[in-house]
Amino acid sequence: MSEPLKIGIIGLGKMGGIRAKTIREHDDTVLVCGTDPNPPAKGYEDMEIVPDYQAVIHADVDAVVVCTPNRFIPDVVEAALDAGKHVFCEKPPGRNMADIERIMAAEQRNPGLALKVGFNHRYHYGILEAKKIVDSGEYGKILWMRGVYGKAQGSGNPNEWRNSPQLAGGGILFDQGIHMLDLFRHFCGDFTEIKSMCTTAFWDVPQEDNAFALLRDDAGRIAMLHSSFTQWKHKFCLEIYMEDGYVMVDGMPSSTRSYRDEWIIHARKHTGYAIGNPHENATFCNTDPSWDMEMAEFIDCIRTGKPVQNGTSRDAYEVMKLVFGIYDADDSFTAPPEIQTQNG
Repeated sequence: MSEPLKIGIIGLGKMGGIRAKTIREHDDTVLVCGTDPNPPAKGYEDMEIVPDYQAVIHADVDAVVVCTPNRFIPDVVEAALDAGKHVFCEKPPGRNMADIERIMAAEQRNPGLALKVGFNHRYHYGILEAKKIVDSGEYGKILWMRGVYGKAQGSGNPNEWRNSPQLAGGGILFDQGIHMLDLFRHFCGDFTEIKSMCTTAFWDVPQEDNAFALLRDDAGRIAMLHSSFTQWKHKFCLEIYMEDGYVMVDGMPSSTRSYRDEWIIHARKHTGYAIGNPHENATFCNTDPSWDMEMAEFIDCIRTGKPVQNGTSRDAYEVMKLVFGIYDADDSFTAPPEIQTQNG
């Protein structure tokens, strides 16, 4: 049996804790070291806390997991790849298109290394099942999609790094709505036409707290998105309507349990007495395999040399391009100057 993969974590906040738990529970990985400007007093006794990200990269590790604010991700990922380390990083991998282009250039310089970006929603049970249904052709081709993903502003602290354009690069659309956009691409591929309205409707932050967008692809399929920071009742709902039926994923198995429990619902359309009210098949999804499956794919790619399938750098590039396309499509919305200048 081969030795476990040795992994270091850069950033020991909420996401670092989630990733550390997953690494500990995997049979083929071991935590070696980690770093954070303010390391937690407890929870990482099983590994060495080192001074900075360079110390993690140059430690005896095979791979690094990057859980820093967006501003620092490109520097860390580029340095890690150039040091010969496999990399798993959170989304979005940077604040602008120049950042993801830097990362892709580093990836191309180091073709033998695995690079995976954390779009874990693709691995939610409901999404996995919905993809099987859509791909089976049971209900025909996709006509349109609608996605709502919203939450209430978290801490209320204006100093939260996600409220800083310099650290985050965008508001709720960039932080959370990007997951729904990634799912749109997961089911339909790329979109070429965008119409949108973005606003800071309530919170005193320099980025958007709501974004509304219409996307259309070359086949004429339309996806509608509402990404919100003023969804006082947290909500995740993805609806996919096809020629002969529909499938929806309603709810999400978040760690806070503040969203509705996840259900996958699908039905064939009726043309007789039950038109408009078909019999639905509904399945309650009581577990969240996403963190484990995401890490398992990363580990398998390292072990086998297989290319990453979900959360590639190209996935990140295309979905970030959609985000900034949504910002740009609203002539009345002004992005923070430091972001404008870096995205053209």
